[in-house]
Amino acid sequence: MKAKLLRLFVPIALVFTLVSCSTNSKEDVASSDKTLVTNYNYSAEELELAQKINEYRVSQGLNTLEIVNHISYKSEEHNEYMIDNNVVNHDYFDQRAENIIEVLGAVKVGENIAYNFSTPNSAMYAWLHSAGHKANLDGEYTHFGISITVNPANGKKYYTNMFMKK
Repeated sequence: MKAKLLRLFVPIALVFTLVSCSTNSKEDVASSDKTLVTNYNYSAEELELAQKINEYRVSQGLNTLEIVNHISYKSEEHNEYMIDNNVVNHDYFDQRAENIIEVLGAVKVGENIAYNFSTPNSAMYAWLHSAGHKANLDGEYTHFGISITVNPANGKKYYTNMFMKK
């Protein structure tokens, strides 16, 4: 019986560990680089996921979010960090959040990450079925950024979606 329960809960725990979320507000962060990034080249999958997020928000009676290149760039930086370090986590979230607060004037920042989902739809599905991720998707935000980065060594995708309230 114990083995059956273990087999049931280990995959669930793994999913929640690999696709966790974070939020932060203005008073929780320290100093960082203040350079505004204005250019970001979105892939078709990134634009698809951004559209899915806004479609979901509209279906819930929420405002759509405006995509911001700077936030997408910060999201991509985090994906590259995770790939370079072979981790899936929110390391340095406070620094990313502070950067968005200082550069863009945010008062609140949140973050969803996901790993190894083959499509934007599958990542979105996972976020909607995780209380913390869904809270960010439903959150009182005004802007967002998105990055999907493929690890060239193994082809696995890393997703970082950051939210901002201005």
